[in-house]
Amino acid sequence: MGIDSIKKVAVVGAGLVGHGIAQVFAMNGYDVNLLDLNDEILKEALHKIQWSLNKFVEKRRIREEDAITTLSKIKTFTRYEKAMNDIDFAIEVVPENMDIKKKIFSKIDKLSPAHAIITSNTSALSISAMGMATNRPEQVAGMHWFHPPQLMRLIEVINGDDTNKETTDAVFDLSKRLGKTPILCKKDVRGFIVNRILGIVFNEAFWAYQRGETSKEGLDASTKYTGNFPMGWFELCDYIGVDLIYDVGTILHEAYGSRFQPCEELIEPLVRAKKYGQKTGSGFYDWSKGRPNIPSNLAGEYDVERSWAIAINETAWLILDDVAEPESIDIGMELGTGWPLGPCKYADRKGLDWEYNKLEGLYNKYRMEMYNPCPLLSEYIEKGWTGKKTKKGFYKY
Repeated sequence: MGIDSIKKVAVVGAGLVGHGIAQVFAMNGYDVNLLDLNDEILKEALHKIQWSLNKFVEKRRIREEDAITTLSKIKTFTRYEKAMNDIDFAIEVVPENMDIKKKIFSKIDKLSPAHAIITSNTSALSISAMGMATNRPEQVAGMHWFHPPQLMRLIEVINGDDTNKETTDAVFDLSKRLGKTPILCKKDVRGFIVNRILGIVFNEAFWAYQRGETSKEGLDASTKYTGNFPMGWFELCDYIGVDLIYDVGTILHEAYGSRFQPCEELIEPLVRAKKYGQKTGSGFYDWSKGRPNIPSNLAGEYDVERSWAIAINETAWLILDDVAEPESIDIGMELGTGWPLGPCKYADRKGLDWEYNKLEGLYNKYRMEMYNPCPLLSEYIEKGWTGKKTKKGFYKY
């Protein structure tokens, strides 16, 4: 199905991310059928879309008449039969529960036209499994947006085992038409690109804190003020949601084993207490009075190069397994998380031999698989590909 054939889009799920995705489609001229369980959820979604559009008008990014036109393009539904009747493209944006997602995909498949592409905004679950719930798995793909969709530029496009090239190309081109920057996850692996790297970085931070090597504030101060990352790792976990971090961490552990050994004694008590972070007012930090204060004088308490080392190592696994290209990985981490540099660029600048030695030292000290250097790093170093200084590393120079 060609990109120009997509005129009407169904968004299933009008929550925090779903209503934002609906807004982006409508702002770019698409007719949108927004579906959820009841009219109250949909009314709240429209209210939030109106608020967001007003902000765009205030900042002179769009005209008032554009906001009115955008709203007129969004119609709300509580019944699949009406919402899927004449669509060309669907995206599911519901909680990370595979059983629920499969049921939704099956409904969309039965009620939408045969040519329609069906996608999921999942951050970690199997696209292939969702595709198998339909009679058109070749027309199923992942389209993972980042929050808030109205502002974040990145979209991960994920191939399922059966996704055909026409579908991949259509989702990729559609992302560009929406003003986004797509990257391709070539294989249906858990965590895809960005969440897989973030997941292992979070894990390393959790274990460093649990071992008593740093305080939360010290680790976050180091991450922000020494590493120049937008947020500290604990602060970012609270912003994303401790419950989501826990769910994704469980999925990654099931997929990759001991490399993603979870620090359960740290995370599980927060989840049990429903301390999910910013959205509940409490998580690793108290958010009841706003964003937590991270004292800059604690910077240096944690060696932020450990975060880089672990991220680069997981990046090497992504490349070794032919999941993604270095450029896609770097774009993903820069646009999706605001990192000051992509891990491949950082490794090439510091030197892959530095990276290997850093990991080896951590592995010898802690004997945890997340520190065990990826074989690709050894291969590159043996060939003399250690980065910019040798004119070749992850990139050629």
